[in-house]
Amino acid sequence: MNAAERRQWLWFFLIAMVVLAAGYGLRDPWPADEPRFVLAARQMVESGDWLFPHRGIELYADKPPLYFWILGAAHALVGNWRWSFLLPSLLAGMGVLWLVCDLGRRLWNPRAGLYAGMAVLCAVQFVYQFKRAQIDPSLVFFTTLSLYGLCRHLLLGPHWRWFWIGCFAAGIGVILKGVGFLPLLALLPYAAMRRAKWNGMADLGNGNAWRWALGLVLVFVAIALWLVPMLIAAHADAMPGHRAYVHDLLFRQTLERYADPWHHQKPFWYFGQIALLFWAPFSLAFFWLWRNWRDAWRARDARVWLPLAWGLLVVLFFSFSAGKRDMYILPALPAFALAAAPFLPALCERRGFRRVLWGFAFGLGLLLLGLGASVLLGHARFLDNVLDDRGADAAVHGLGLFLLGAGAIGTLAALVLRPVRAVAATAVLLIALWCGYGLIVYRLLDASSSARELMQAARQAAGPGVVIGLVDWKEQNLLQAVGPTVEFGFRAPRAEQLRHAEMWMRTEPARRRLLVPDSDTGADACLRLDDAHAQRIGKANRRDWWLAGVDALVASCR
Repeated sequence: MNAAERRQWLWFFLIAMVVLAAGYGLRDPWPADEPRFVLAARQMVESGDWLFPHRGIELYADKPPLYFWILGAAHALVGNWRWSFLLPSLLAGMGVLWLVCDLGRRLWNPRAGLYAGMAVLCAVQFVYQFKRAQIDPSLVFFTTLSLYGLCRHLLLGPHWRWFWIGCFAAGIGVILKGVGFLPLLALLPYAAMRRAKWNGMADLGNGNAWRWALGLVLVFVAIALWLVPMLIAAHADAMPGHRAYVHDLLFRQTLERYADPWHHQKPFWYFGQIALLFWAPFSLAFFWLWRNWRDAWRARDARVWLPLAWGLLVVLFFSFSAGKRDMYILPALPAFALAAAPFLPALCERRGFRRVLWGFAFGLGLLLLGLGASVLLGHARFLDNVLDDRGADAAVHGLGLFLLGAGAIGTLAALVLRPVRAVAATAVLLIALWCGYGLIVYRLLDASSSARELMQAARQAAGPGVVIGLVDWKEQNLLQAVGPTVEFGFRAPRAEQLRHAEMWMRTEPARRRLLVPDSDTGADACLRLDDAHAQRIGKANRRDWWLAGVDALVASCR
């Protein structure tokens, strides 16, 4: 790599850090998943129970605990949850970009590696997910690390040490999220390509059965680092909840969730539209790249088709399950970028592609500009209603200014740079959009989205010596609670929580209050939520919240 290429790489990673880190430390965890994961990690830190995560008083069996361990380690390093909960995603994002760039450099050249990293960073879904504290960014890092190790061995090897690292990373991915094994599917197209004697594959020789087997062993070793202690602990104590947790986690939340999902059901072709929409503007290149991929198929180029075939297998794997969420196919994005890497430099010089890319930047800039002006002029009633639902109606003006500013910057960049520099125009628009999102939107929406403002208002209304009981609560309520708080289960039906809460409050009515949201079915049979019997605290996360004392309880209910 020469000096000019090193400067280009340095600028790319500096821009990536700015984009991914913009807004870091300016907000608390937001729904849907962030408060749940941070709450589970905080309870692990406070209780010292690192094998069985909890959500309040209940065991939380939806996910393996590794991500909570990572959050706990970040907190131990930083010492503050607000400043630590986004650190794993930030580091994972930078790690994914480095792995993609470096593998592209090794497979082709430094310029191709840089363009592969640019393709990943420009995808809307990548930045959006990696600016959130969810499991998927860490999962994508380990799946990309695993694919990196496999490709270093299968395409650039022999390099058995990298093969073993790739296998071990796949096992670590499993205890992050059950689908962490997916990189191992790359061995299927590799076996077919090797049998057909494709070009660009490493000569691994024969008589290496024990080396291949060791890779499989390392997958199970990584899983056993968590699974064995957990199973021993679950069967050594007399707590039936731990055994139910094991069954729920290992069977219901993995095999049953894939084979017979109970939510997020989408049609088979769902991920095709996700890739086209959420991977934009990188996905615009697909309308040209298919010819390059066709020619690579005819030339039997394994360097292109091994990552591409694996990416397609990932999409097919999730497509066969009825339960689908947009972030499921995010691990495949780096593979598609690597398969596109050798063709992207020339593609970005093509007039037709530059015009389409420029149209994307100009069109999105105009859209944001128009939306911002509409908000400021009071014509965007839909946004007013959305923010009012979340208790963030005061943020309307600030969001209008953000949209107007980002749109103006994007539109101006497109007009000044013109189609001949469409890549630069698109970069300016996306940098302005994501930096504004982190630096402005975070501040505007955090108090309501995190429920921090609501829980502070509840404590102020209740007083310092009063214990607040949470009924029909969300994870952010317990995470942001101020002062003494109790809860009566998370998954328990609202009516059951209210029965326990009623008995709890009647034993010491002067020092106990309930924080309860409005019921979707109207007033509860044993609880009056109106201005005459309870105090309305505010609105957050699409719900009105009330602070109820003993006067709100119906006397005849027991």
